[in-house]
Amino acid sequence: MRFHSMLLGVTLAAASATPGFRTHAADTRPSLEGERIETPDGELRIRPLQHATFAMGWKGRILYVDPVGGSNRFASLPRPDLILITDIHGDHLHVETVRSVCTPTTQLVAPPAVAAQLPEDLRARTTVLTNGQSAAVLEFHIEAVPAYNLTPERLKFHPRGRGNGYVVSSGSTRVYISGDTEDVPEMRNLRDITVAFVCMNLPYTMTVDQAADAVRAFRPRIVYPYHYRGSDLERFRQRVGTDLGIEVRIRNWYGD
Repeated sequence: MRFHSMLLGVTLAAASATPGFRTHAADTRPSLEGERIETPDGELRIRPLQHATFAMGWKGRILYVDPVGGSNRFASLPRPDLILITDIHGDHLHVETVRSVCTPTTQLVAPPAVAAQLPEDLRARTTVLTNGQSAAVLEFHIEAVPAYNLTPERLKFHPRGRGNGYVVSSGSTRVYISGDTEDVPEMRNLRDITVAFVCMNLPYTMTVDQAADAVRAFRPRIVYPYHYRGSDLERFRQRVGTDLGIEVRIRNWYGD
């Protein structure tokens, strides 16, 4: 189910004082500085911004995930080629922020529940993916991974079928963004993930122990806890352990 499909660019950004990530040669956008991850398919960069919001840079493209918080949060960043939105809640979807960061060629990927809340002009540039669907967007293959609650008292927060996680792939490199979810089978069964962004906070998503156990099940090369306010990140690191060769990268997503 798609409203629109266009060739489009993705770039991923990062959070350290490393040299700027350059976009395409003719691009006049500012460079994106961030934490480098070397992959067989080009340098990947990660830049945490706030809670569930971050930017990435990859293959000369810029990607925003769940941009919220107003235009000032993104003022120093390159404008996105692609925006991924995971769910309808205010920490994932803020229409005016999305509109403020878009360029005339920015494309969106979103689940149907999000697309239904977008105004017509933004909806027209949105590729709509239901759980389990996938699409080619620029140099990338994007898969929508189900994101939902399992625990009875949490079912009201994220019903099955509404929200998406995403796997963004190029070549053999696969980046997983969990969205708001518990440790669902669709997460646990992922394979060959290079970098994962995994949520954890109560009462809305999952516990640190659930998150760590899921990470040990699908074994990404690198995992970033995000959407984690109030969570014990050192416990997460300890529960993931070192025996499976998973690198846990704890970064500040809140600026406080």
